[in-house]
Amino acid sequence: MLPVGTNMSCVQHVSAPHGGTLAEWLDWQLQLHTSTIALGLERVRTVARRLGVLPLATRCVVVAGTNGKGSCVRLIEALLQARERRVGTYTSPHLWRYNERVRIAGEQVGDADLCTAFAAVEASREDVALTFFEFGTLAALWLFQRAELDFAVLEIGLGGRLDAVNIIDAEVALITNIGLDHSAFLGDTREAIGTEKAGVMRAGQSVVCADPALPKTVSDHATAVAARMYRLYQDFTIEADCWHDWADRTIACPAPLPAHVRRQNLAAALAVTTLLDQPPRSRQDIEIACQAQKTLHGRCEIVDDGAVPIIYDVAHNAEAMALLVDYLRTHPVVGATHVVLGMLADKPVETVTRMLARVVDVFYAADLAAVSPRGIGAAALARRIGHDAQPAGAPAVALAAARAAAQAGDRIVVCGSFFTVAQARTEPE
Repeated sequence: MLPVGTNMSCVQHVSAPHGGTLAEWLDWQLQLHTSTIALGLERVRTVARRLGVLPLATRCVVVAGTNGKGSCVRLIEALLQARERRVGTYTSPHLWRYNERVRIAGEQVGDADLCTAFAAVEASREDVALTFFEFGTLAALWLFQRAELDFAVLEIGLGGRLDAVNIIDAEVALITNIGLDHSAFLGDTREAIGTEKAGVMRAGQSVVCADPALPKTVSDHATAVAARMYRLYQDFTIEADCWHDWADRTIACPAPLPAHVRRQNLAAALAVTTLLDQPPRSRQDIEIACQAQKTLHGRCEIVDDGAVPIIYDVAHNAEAMALLVDYLRTHPVVGATHVVLGMLADKPVETVTRMLARVVDVFYAADLAAVSPRGIGAAALARRIGHDAQPAGAPAVALAAARAAAQAGDRIVVCGSFFTVAQARTEPE
């Protein structure tokens, strides 16, 4: 059984920074609760009702899964915007700026609006302990309630059943895939994790499942709650240049897809928008959505502005790494592949290393100990990687070392964590 949150005694009694900057509000939220993660819906639902955001006054999509959630959110957002719909999105974590988490009508919400929303949450919180993620989720909902949206698309932070976002009853839920990640909270089998993610389903509503090898616990839960389930390669498919659905409809797709767009993510996004009665009107709408996903950095993001291209990917578990390795394998270079790898201690370092070793020539171990209490230091990571990995300091320093060693015809890959990409990649203007 998962932890179901904490009681009021876990609130930290620190004064809210009314009139403060965004940075001050965020620092304060980190001190508000004694736990970083405290799963459970009772506390956050209590504050949401006081805040007046339940029910949310817009049509909602909730996206759960192990990998590809952020990409699917951005694709759904762009497909709906192509239909001239006003959309709000909520995702996590961010790479550089907290504002990345909350978007309205295609734009990040500004500091002042976020601070106003935080103040509204604090005014309703009273003595309820909220984690950093719960506080931010309520602030996003408060902003969406006032934005006159047509649709809100919200990404689950961790799991599904007990995640703060799951206080929202979604018209359509999406489960991208089921992988072994966050096992300390979700379970150590795909079946157990599937049960947690299936908690986003609602009776009589639609759920799209994009995992071709869906654990039986997910389909069993759909049956138990009478949710209408649509499964990839059973109820809808995506071929070389078209998408085909349960009602024998066909939509033309770009071929080939850009490297940063995963085929099953696009298929799922098209299923969601079709279930919302907002299917794309043309192949051009899909091409625009694929292009829009480029603004979601660190997902097989290729930066080729010199002799040596750099691929940034936040992949940090076996399933995500398999996709990255497959891309590297099917898109070889004439020279060497250099990998800057930085990881957190609760991630499968040895598994990831074995997968990368098939396509990588040189490893640089990046130090995440300075940026996260869960981060692995460069020397310790190098030992776990093996393969003559070089301990190379902070991610930016490790990337500089890879650049210095790389020659024309080589490529560099930066991966292993959101922290690795954020520290190595300069935020685009």
